[in-house]
This record gives sequence, C-alpha cells and structure tokens, in this order.
Amino acid sequence: MSTRRKMHLVAFLKTGPTCHHHGMWRHPESDNDFLDPAWYEHVARVLEKGKFDCLFFADTLGIFDLYKGGFDTMLGRGGQMGLLDPMPVLAIMARVTRHIGLGATMSTTYFNPYHIARLLGTLDHLSKGRMAWNVVSSINHLEARNFGEERLPDRDTRYDRADEVLEACGKLWESWDADALVMDKERGVFADPSKIHYVNYAGQWIKTRGPLNSGPCPQGQPVIAQAGGSPRGRAFAARHADTIVAHGKGIGGMKAYRDDVRRHMIAHGRNPEDCKVLFMIAPILGETEELAQEHKRRRAAVAEAQIPERLAFFGKLLNVDFSGFDLERPICDIDITTNGHQLNLEQFKRIAGTRTLREAMADYNATSLSIELVGTPDSVAARMGEAMEEVGGDGYLFSLPNISRRTIAEIEDGLVPALQDRGLVRKAYAFPQFRDNLLEF
Repeated sequence: MSTRRKMHLVAFLKTGPTCHHHGMWRHPESDNDFLDPAWYEHVARVLEKGKFDCLFFADTLGIFDLYKGGFDTMLGRGGQMGLLDPMPVLAIMARVTRHIGLGATMSTTYFNPYHIARLLGTLDHLSKGRMAWNVVSSINHLEARNFGEERLPDRDTRYDRADEVLEACGKLWESWDADALVMDKERGVFADPSKIHYVNYAGQWIKTRGPLNSGPCPQGQPVIAQAGGSPRGRAFAARHADTIVAHGKGIGGMKAYRDDVRRHMIAHGRNPEDCKVLFMIAPILGETEELAQEHKRRRAAVAEAQIPERLAFFGKLLNVDFSGFDLERPICDIDITTNGHQLNLEQFKRIAGTRTLREAMADYNATSLSIELVGTPDSVAARMGEAMEEVGGDGYLFSLPNISRRTIAEIEDGLVPALQDRGLVRKAYAFPQFRDNLLEF
C-alpha cells in the first residue's frame, strides 16, 4: 500500500438537464430527474459513500441568450446550464448526509454580503457545519440586465468589490462569538448580548452594520472556495480561499499554478498548507481499456455535432457572440478580447494553436482538462496518484460530463476503491465538519 499523502476529491455539479457536457440529457442513460428532490438525495448519498470531501453546484443568474441573440441554442437544445437555485437543493442534500461538504456558488457582483452571510450561515447550521461558498464575480452581461444594469463593471472593479464582499461577510460571521447563544431555560438567558457585536463595515462599495441574525456558524464561517485563473484572480484566491479550483494544463502547468498560488499565499502571510489546490478532471471509465476508449470516441463524436452549443457556452464565459465568426478560420488569425474569463481565453488560444475555430471548439473543455484520464478504474487511479505526486498537489475536482446512475456508480464502486487500495484517498471521514476534513491532510 502506498504511503503517499492522501488526495481530496470534490464533485462539480449543475442543477439542470446536463452537467458539464452539452446535450447529455439525450443520452440513453440520462435520467433527466433534475426536478425531483429524490434524485439529489441519491447523488449526495452516493458521493458521501465514496468519501468525497465536498460536492458543489455551479450557478448563473440568467439564461444564456448571447449566441445569435436568443435562447434557441442553449435552452432550446439543452446545452450546459443550471436551472434551479442550488440553495434549496443543498438543504435537501444536507438532510440525507452526515459528512460530505455542500457548496453553493454565489456572485459577489449581485448578491449583498448580508444576504450571503445569513443564507450560508443558516445552511451551515442545518448541515451541522458542512457548508462551502464557491466565490465568483459575475462574468456575463445577461446577469447585469437581470439586476437593473446594462453592462457588467470592468474586471478590476468586480474584483475590488469582491474583496469588500468577502471582508464584510467575514466580519458578519464574526459578529457572534462561538458561545454567544446560551439558551439557559432556568436563568432565562437566551443569548449573551456582550458576545454579539456590530460590524459597521464601510468600504467603497459595501456598507453593513450587522450583527448577523443567524447566530454563530458551527465552522466559524463556511469554507471559501474560489477559481483563481488570472493574476488578479490568483492573488484574490490566495488571500481568501480555503480551497482553489484550477485548470492546469498538463503536469507542468499544474505544478506551476500551485507553486504560484502558494507564493501568493506566503505574501499574504498565510500558510500554504491551509489552502487545498484541486485540479479539474473528467475521467472516462470502462471495464476494459478498449471500452473506455470507445466511450471517449462516442463523446468526441457528440462534441463534433455540438459546435453551436459549445460556442454559445464559451461565448457566455467571454461575453462574446461567436455566431458571426468564420468557423473555418484559424484561431490565431481571429481577434478575440474579453471582459469575462481571461484565463479561459488565453488557454483556449494557446491550445488551439493554428487550428480553425471549428476544430478547436470540438475539443474545447473535452476529456483532458488538467490531465487526460481514460481507462479502467485501476489504471485511472494509478495515473491520478502519479500525477499528483509529480505536482505535489492536494486533489481533484471532478467535472463530470453527465450525472447518471451509471456514471456515479462507476466512481463510487470502481474508481474510489481503486484509489483507496493505493492509500490515496480516505476510507472514512475523520470529522463531522467540512473544514476539519479538508485540513486533515
């Protein structure tokens, strides 16, 4: 058995007809039960049985309509999107689990910090200390228009506001001392007012008096997750995050990213071991190597038939309508700028090279992500361990193309036991709260 440091596993989900692969709602094995509470209960139980650290939901505050100026491509054809508010879904999942962390995506651009702090604090109580906040700033003008604005602020302004939102939320979560809630029936003391404090936070964009009216969080505050890609994003994540989601292309890119973030953390006076860097993967599993490769070929064929949906989703990330672009023109000859995900654009251009837009988009966000993982559970587990040993990193974020009973069973019954046999992941949760499990190794 290996004595290597154990890895953390997190699942990245969406509350909609697909997860992270366009059109998968049409797959014969897709259940399309995303409106059924029982389906989310099942997913949560299975991932907890697989001893995942956490599951969390992506979210967007609107329906994508940038591509050709309408809903036809993404909504009409069932592209990659979330449709339900994750918060009630997480409350449902909390009721049927005991250990797995539960994460929600909330935008610092359009959610007020008091609202964020109270809602996540409440869910931290209901889950007994298992909530996480995936911190994002909005990247698409469609969200701005749903909140009374025509366009997003520029990227630096969004990050400046996000810094203040994080600071204000932290102060609100600190507004109750851990022992402020007394509830002594005999003495008639419900809470100790001397241990509940005003916040009086005042920044350039954010002002809040406090205190919070949801009591002290069991974890102190929810776990903070963030995906820092650009230099400003990495600095932001290094300052605030307990765990960071990363797209590091290949072993060299993964190691360089982790080393850079850890340097940023030291500059902020933080211990780099207090923040876990997780790299995105999308394993394709099969009972044999040949069957896994066949699954990969089928997925690639689907991708080649879904260029419009992929362009619509990529355009949403960049605030670019790709519908008027020449699909047969090399990417290196196309002038693309963005006020959205800068790192996504830079990586896309670098990987695309001299390929045409059509060719590059067929492979966009495909099976490899950080590293390609295609094979049997045993061979994929071996590769995951080897890669993480080279990188020196902390674990993986599963960007699952589809959530069906088969795909999650493959992970729970196949991949996780193979990882456990190598001593690479836990066999049991050591603690009841998410933060403690995250910091266990």
